[in-house]
Amino acid sequence: MKPVNWGVLGAAKFARQHMAPAIHEAAGARLYALATSSPEKAEGFRAFCPDLTVHDSYEALLADPAVEVVYIPLPNHLHVDWTLKAVAAGKHVLTEKPIAMRADEIDALVAARDASGLLVSEAYMIVHHPQWRRARALIAEGAIGRVLHADAHFSYDNRADPGNIRNRPETGGGSIPDIGVYAYGSVRWATGAEPVRVRSRIRRENGVDTFAQVLADMEGPGGTFTYHAMTSMRLAPRQEVVFQGESGVLRLSAPFNAGLFGEAQLALLRPDRPDQVERFPGARQYRLQVEAFGRSLREGAAYPWRLEDARGTQAMIDMVFAGEVPL
Repeated sequence: MKPVNWGVLGAAKFARQHMAPAIHEAAGARLYALATSSPEKAEGFRAFCPDLTVHDSYEALLADPAVEVVYIPLPNHLHVDWTLKAVAAGKHVLTEKPIAMRADEIDALVAARDASGLLVSEAYMIVHHPQWRRARALIAEGAIGRVLHADAHFSYDNRADPGNIRNRPETGGGSIPDIGVYAYGSVRWATGAEPVRVRSRIRRENGVDTFAQVLADMEGPGGTFTYHAMTSMRLAPRQEVVFQGESGVLRLSAPFNAGLFGEAQLALLRPDRPDQVERFPGARQYRLQVEAFGRSLREGAAYPWRLEDARGTQAMIDMVFAGEVPL
């Protein structure tokens, strides 16, 4: 397969530490270009990709005919505009989550994708991880019976960094846009269920949510189940998702930052059988995401996270904000 040329729009820390190295190492991909006006930031990328082409503006990268795919790690509030600009420039696009700040904003992205025939998606890497793919398959085959309840917890503490874009309302900050997208979207993807009723309790600081507790009724192919989620940017780090069924429990550890938070594990617990624990120490979800994107472009393989999937998660986020009750 001819390698896909990738360009990175902006020298974000996350791009430098995670996605750019993943693109550089992925089979069928080439980290070709970076757009940044800062030579110092460019050096952090050239440290592992010496032949990198550096453009001094986003527009220059979009005008580069050698760039096939644009990866966008910009602050949340810029995602929609630059995704549309990249599509208008004839580029395939992978944009960091959340790809929009409201569900209806994604409609313009869907229209642009459909009119152009380009691949445009949100960088929702967990659907490429074998831990989540296995969890989805086990739920579908009835390994724990009908799902009756799901819990999702995701927290970290960044109170010591008030200038961080996650702590600033003008850049689309808050725990719900940043990590609620995982707590909500992962359960939607694994079960095929959508929220029908949502209630939330939200704590804010300086205009961004720092703690959110959600209780919802989810309806899917297996029926209706209750759902509880907690996200926070002011608590000690925690990541866990649990599905409770009629005949068993499925517990996912390190479900979102696998390999960074801890080892990804999946525990299948059933009262009438020995506990079954599966471990995924070598899986690299960012690299898997890049390779899946490339296979979709070059071979027409189905891509597991479409704009419609992202819209569903954003619609749930919108419901969380709309369903707030006083703390």
